[in-house]
Amino acid sequence: MTLADQLKSFRIILASQSPRRQEILKQMGLAFDIQVKPVQEVYPQDLSGPEIPAYLAKLKAEAFEGQLEPHDILITSDTIVWCQNTCLGKPKDFQDAKRLLKMLSGKSHEVYTAVCLQTIKSQTIVVDCTKVYFRSLSDADIEQYITECQPYDKAGAYGVQDWIGLVAIYKMEGSYYNVMGLPSHLVYTELEKIAATINLNNYNA
Repeated sequence: MTLADQLKSFRIILASQSPRRQEILKQMGLAFDIQVKPVQEVYPQDLSGPEIPAYLAKLKAEAFEGQLEPHDILITSDTIVWCQNTCLGKPKDFQDAKRLLKMLSGKSHEVYTAVCLQTIKSQTIVVDCTKVYFRSLSDADIEQYITECQPYDKAGAYGVQDWIGLVAIYKMEGSYYNVMGLPSHLVYTELEKIAATINLNNYNA
């Protein structure tokens, strides 16, 4: 029995407006609803690296407290770019996007994505890391990319699936889909565990 078959009696809720996360779940063969609740994405300043997306993914899940049904599986997620001990979030404007990309140019960085999977009885948070290597980019390249691709909804001001991924990234260590915003292999594994646990509980009831 496939995972999609095991999950037919469940409702997966994806709390994300990201078209990339939505597309990844679709490609995994999973049916889901999209529900997004406003969350102030602020984290304690003493957090670093993977702690930041883990905190924010959990924060997004807390917005659904008391609203999940017995057969709901909520998926929340957050992605950051971590470069030189600095968290690079989404750019505010053109100049901010240019600043972020100039920081990444010619260097390696880590992309951390945390995923929180929650039911009325359990909560699991998984974090994945991918190391990404950028070649040096000219100001003209950076400005052209920002103008044409408008990467204002992307951590670090870039999308791995965009033009910049084709011309700037020369090596990656880890999951490509993690850089897109959802470590699909981890999500699939955790959904298998949830389905097995709930189905076992139903069998023993």
